[in-house]
Amino acid sequence: MPKHGKNYQDALKEIDRYQEYEPAEACEMVKKLAKAKFDESVEVAIRLGVDPRHADQQVRGAIVLPHGTGKTAAVLVFAKGDKAKEAEDAGADFVGAEDMVEKIQGGWLDFDVAIATPDMMGTVGKLGRILGPRGLMPNPKTGTVTMDVGRAVQEAKAGKIEYRVDKAGNIHAPIGKVSFDADKLQENLRTLVEQLIKVKPSAAKGTYIKGVTLASTMGPGIKVNAQKASAK
Repeated sequence: MPKHGKNYQDALKEIDRYQEYEPAEACEMVKKLAKAKFDESVEVAIRLGVDPRHADQQVRGAIVLPHGTGKTAAVLVFAKGDKAKEAEDAGADFVGAEDMVEKIQGGWLDFDVAIATPDMMGTVGKLGRILGPRGLMPNPKTGTVTMDVGRAVQEAKAGKIEYRVDKAGNIHAPIGKVSFDADKLQENLRTLVEQLIKVKPSAAKGTYIKGVTLASTMGPGIKVNAQKASAK
């Protein structure tokens, strides 16, 4: 078992690990219990009633949170010509084509989001083994393979997050920083849960949102009432 520091142990004493808190209270608590000297991220873990082993029960997509994540993403765009200029004008940090592919093959990975125009995917596909395991491979399902690169860059900069169910049926995603107002954290949480409900696979049976837990980077998990997580 991993050992936790004094701040974590002290924070743990202030919560009931078996209680499901109201979303508003949970957001207040995650802020209160963050003791680190830096602005900790707030992440949510959502347990879904799906079996990811079946293709018709996969849950994957992307959404722009109303208040962002508190982090400005470094965006790379694979594009040429007018689309490259469009990406630059929209605020992309890095823009290129074959030159960027070679740079990544050489070990460079100083970006958070990769976007590509469809015509570039034949070239970008060479990076599958590098970008795929890191969750950086452009994908049409998350809106990162598109001709509308300007909008894609703006959304990435505005706090667009990708979500994907893992092998255990969980979604992990950032919803802000502990410096956010509690109501903004709650609205980001509600927006994500509402999105997951919208994309519920038709093959999923029984309870769909089975558990919701909030935690800051260095803090303990706080259970949230799953039925109320999407309520306004």
